[in-house]
Order: sequence, then structure tokens, then C-alpha cells
Amino acid sequence: MRAEAESHRHGRGLIEYANGPSLEEVNGSISVPHNISFAKTLFMYSGPGALVAVGYMDPGNWSTSITGGQNFSYLLMSVILLSSLIAMLLQYMAAKLGIVSQMDLAQAIRARTGKALSVVLWILTELAIMATDIAEVIGAAIALYLLFRIPLVLDVFITVGDVLLLLLLTRIGFRKIEAIVVCLIAVILLVFLYHVVLSKPDWAAVAAGLIPTGKTFAGSPHIGGQTPITGALGIIGATIMPHNLYLGSSISQIRAVDHHNQDDVARSVRFSTWDSNIQLSLAWVINSLLLIMGVSVFKSGAVEDPSFFGLFEALSNASLLSNQLLINVAKSGILSILFAVALLASGQNSTITGTLTGQIIMEGYVHMRMPLWLRRLVTRLISVIPVLITVAMTAGDTAVQQHEALNDLLNNSQVFLAFALPFSMVPVLILTNSTAEMGRRFRNNILARIFGWISVISLTCLNLMGLPDSIAGFMGHSPTPAQIAMAHRIAYVMIIAVLVLLAWTIVDMYRGDRRLATLTAKAARQTDGRDAPVDDVEHDEETRQ
Repeated sequence: MRAEAESHRHGRGLIEYANGPSLEEVNGSISVPHNISFAKTLFMYSGPGALVAVGYMDPGNWSTSITGGQNFSYLLMSVILLSSLIAMLLQYMAAKLGIVSQMDLAQAIRARTGKALSVVLWILTELAIMATDIAEVIGAAIALYLLFRIPLVLDVFITVGDVLLLLLLTRIGFRKIEAIVVCLIAVILLVFLYHVVLSKPDWAAVAAGLIPTGKTFAGSPHIGGQTPITGALGIIGATIMPHNLYLGSSISQIRAVDHHNQDDVARSVRFSTWDSNIQLSLAWVINSLLLIMGVSVFKSGAVEDPSFFGLFEALSNASLLSNQLLINVAKSGILSILFAVALLASGQNSTITGTLTGQIIMEGYVHMRMPLWLRRLVTRLISVIPVLITVAMTAGDTAVQQHEALNDLLNNSQVFLAFALPFSMVPVLILTNSTAEMGRRFRNNILARIFGWISVISLTCLNLMGLPDSIAGFMGHSPTPAQIAMAHRIAYVMIIAVLVLLAWTIVDMYRGDRRLATLTAKAARQTDGRDAPVDDVEHDEETRQ
């Protein structure tokens, strides 16, 4: 059984072979008493949800939400809401998978698939993490520049230094890391709430925007280079990140659980779900505040530069702000300073969670382990390369052109997220639908299965639909017809590759599930001396190797 299995780690130097529990140093390290109130129990379980929620409000979300508000008023509020509800469902499944199976998503996929597919999925997920890291590098570097006016190239190198922050955090205990992340989320929430309250938005229009209509996913009108459908795809792509499901399935195991007692397992699933949903609700509020900022803080269509530079400058430009109260406060510079502080807080939050996720997928898929600080250093050094190249190539351009180039790099890097997303969503749904893996008590009920497949298929189709435009974004602001045609051909090849790889993954997953069901039934017959139904949360350790 997984909980009783010996941890397998050996090797010399910085890289080790690892095939033990997920995040072994903290796995099951926090005990939660049974004889305490609901509120105290929820407090003890609170924390992992905040680490997951960070991925739903990172710097990649900011530009898409604010620009969506500038271009289409409150029309895309419903997209943020739907994305958040889907995220809650998928993160519930991921956390349940970790608690019940005692494996994270990468380990569970590896247990069911061949080595070759595991390596391919590992590389794909690493690319998605690096794409997210590019957004963090850009966000943190720009925040440092805006706050301290340090040259941008130096700011990019300074972001590598956050590995020292990670070294410090690894020494203070995971509960304190959770508390720090919650505090940083609170900073971001309060900053944007302050901006929005001063702007006095039309709350009736905000509420009306929460209801999707035919206009929400329409192909017209074209405003600011966007249509509602492209704006919606941008929000969806920036909101639902593939690596968050890996993270959620791992850190849900930090609380100690008696896996011989299904009621204790059920308690852990229940409170982990409460924690996740509360924190993801905060992420929804923050993303909604960003869109509301785009509508109510600035005059309609006033922000021509949607980059972080442009938004910072706009928050101190009286001619762009929507009312006299905002103008009076903006004269002090506080609006723009708070915006930069929130941007820096967002980048640091993502630093912590991105590094943990990278370790999770490396151990789970290819059974390799390295210290978190080294993991962070390698990932960050790779991620700063395209940022430095962009800064160097635009060194002779105007400030606005350099800002646009960095903003384009941030947006274009997100194409890897759309490419990788199905390969975390589909497996987590297959695994939590499985009786062999979850047992009859913990497998998804019929409603979760229906809404799960609707969500997964819809998101996959929307992401693939948006891929041609995403690839065309690499061709510049005014691509020629020949460049657009080339971008579409590249996109179609990528779509075919995604579908083929997805089919391979699904077939291997279902084959692995049948193999697990057979082995579990065999173990049950050997234990009971008779045929028995599969209804246990634990499985033969042979299936985990």
C-alpha cells in the first residue's frame, strides 16, 4: 500500500532517483485533531488552496482581464465566472485524487502509462511551467523597474535572486509558507479593491455581466485588435493553468490522514474542498476586480498601452481616469505605486508554487529529484533568456515599442499553456472517474462526471480554436497574408499533434485502469478467499511501480 511503501531515494550529488511519496519532506506532516470545531478544522486545512489559487491570479491574468474590460465593458465577466467554476471542479478532483490514491497527478499518470509517454508529458508540462515563469519574470522585473527605476536588464537578473527567498522558505516550515502566500494574496486583493471602490463602478451592470449571452463568444465587433471570442479565450487561457492540477494533487497530501479509515479520508476530502473553493473564490474576485478596473477606473478606450508599463502610467494620468476622486488620489502617485506592489507580490507568489510544481512533475514522471533552490535556479535561468533577448533586440527602439515587445512575449508564451492543458485535465477526470483508483465511495458522482467532461471538452476545443490566432501573434502586430497563412498551417499541425498525443494518453490511461482493476481484484481474492467487489481506497503496490 502506498502509505506503507518504503520511500525509494538514492543517488549522489544534487540529482537523486526518487520514487517515494509526493513532496516527501512535508507529506503527511501536519496533523489535524478530530475533536475540534468545524471552524478550527477548516483553519487547520486552510493553506493548500491558497497555493493553488495563486496560479489563477498570476501576472498572465492581468493584461487579459483589464484589456477585456476596456474593450467590451462587463461582457466578459461571465467568462471569468465560468472559468472559476470549472477551476473549482477540476481542483476538487485533483485534491481528491491525491488524498484518496496517495499519489499526485504525475505519479498516477506514470503508474498507468508507458515510460515514453511519461517523458513526453513531462517535457510538455515543463514547457508550460517555463511559459508561466516567463510571465513571472516579466511581471517582477517590470514591478522592480516601476518601483525603483533600476534598469530593466538588471531587474531581469535580480529576479533570479528569488532563489534565495525560496531557500529561506524551505527552512521555516510549510505552514508558514502557506501563511505568507495568503498574506500576499490579501495584498493583491486589497490593492485592487481600493482601486475599484474609488472608481464607483456600475454594480448593476457588473451583475448583468455575470450572465453569459450570445455576444459573449461572438466574432464581432473588433475593438482594440480583439473580438469577444478572442478576449474570452485570452481570459480562459490565462486563468486555467495545467500545472495547478499537479500542485493541487500533491499539496492536498500534506495533512496527515488515516487511510485505513474511510471516514477520515472523507473528512480530508471535504475540508480540502472547502479550502480550495474559498481560495478560488478569492481568485475570482481578484480577476473580476481587474476587469472592473478596465471598465470603471479608466475612461472607455483610454488605455492604448495595455502592458504593465502602460497601466502604471495610466493610473497617474488624470486625463485617462474616470472620475474626480480617482484623479485626486492619483496625484499622490499612490494608485500606480500600489499597482506595482501588487504586481511584485503576484510574481513572488507564483515563484513559490511554480517551483513546487516543477519538483512534483519531475519526481512523478521521470523519478528525478533535485533541491528546490537548484530547481528554481535552472528554471529561472532558462526563462530569463527570451526576456533578455527581447530587451536586447528592442534596446534601440522607443520605450513604447519595448513595452509592446515585452507584452507580446508575455501573451505569446501562453500558447504552451493551451497546448498542455488537455494533458492534465483529461487524466485527472479519467482517474477520479475510476472505481479501481478511487473506490465506489470516492469516485466522481454522475453530475461531476457530466460537468467534468463538458468542461474538459469545451476548454480543449476553445483552446484549439484559439491556437491559429495565438500562433499568428508571433508574427507581429501587422502580419502579412502570407504570414497569417503560415501561422495557420503551423497551428493545424500543432492541433493534429495535440489530438494524436491526447488519444495516446487516453488509450494508455484506460488500459492502465483495466490493469489496476484486475490486480486489485486479484489481491482481494487472495485476501478474502473469494471474489470481492473493488471498494477500497488503497491498491496493490505493484501497480505504483
